[in-house]
Amino acid sequence: MTPNVVDPGRLMAHRGASLARPENTLGAIREADRQGAYWIEFDVSLLGDGTAVVHHDGTLDRCTNRTGSLSEIGIDDLPGIEAGPGEPLPTLDQVLDLLDELGMFANLEMKSHDVPSARIAGVVADALRARPWTDGRIITSSFDLKALTVLRQILPAAAIAVLYYNPPSDWPHSVTDLSAAALHLHYTHLNQALLRQAESLEVDVRIFTANEPQLLVPFRDLPLTGIITDHPPLFLKDPDWGAWVKR
Repeated sequence: MTPNVVDPGRLMAHRGASLARPENTLGAIREADRQGAYWIEFDVSLLGDGTAVVHHDGTLDRCTNRTGSLSEIGIDDLPGIEAGPGEPLPTLDQVLDLLDELGMFANLEMKSHDVPSARIAGVVADALRARPWTDGRIITSSFDLKALTVLRQILPAAAIAVLYYNPPSDWPHSVTDLSAAALHLHYTHLNQALLRQAESLEVDVRIFTANEPQLLVPFRDLPLTGIITDHPPLFLKDPDWGAWVKR
């Protein structure tokens, strides 16, 4: 049986409630909790000194008040870097501590960028291993299968999701090799055949980043495990989707 998490619901807030607050920030996580999401999805990247931060890109340019590569800075450079007005660029430790405080579940996505796969997997594994509560509440995903392989070697019981934009035809091999609990893919590549195949393998399927609920109605009665969205109220405030999310 593949390692899994105790699933408290079917909706994940993408990078926190990223439509309402700056993505991958403590404020976005708190807002997701306020909106009623039990899950968040967030990205982990490494600074040049190996510090794990919650940040999507390999540079500071798009999401902060600074520019330059993450590889050029370290933890001592974080003061004064804002990921939004009044929002610090958070470390992985800060985010995990907040999730523990809020009692939330999360999908942690490893972003390798130009960092060796083993390095980011090792840092993430150390952070999870130091917090026993993450067992059953954190699922780790990545487009980098090498990073997932290393994580599996370090943490044999970790819940893992294989991440593709458009899964190749041999995706079941990757899932099986990693003893992965889930397959995550872009919603535009979801189809009934894939869902049925995943169901036969006892693999969860979640889709990103879905912000148009009406496009997903045909899949609501199929074995779709979860939806990752920028704005949880799109689903939570719709009576039909609200019931689906909670069942």
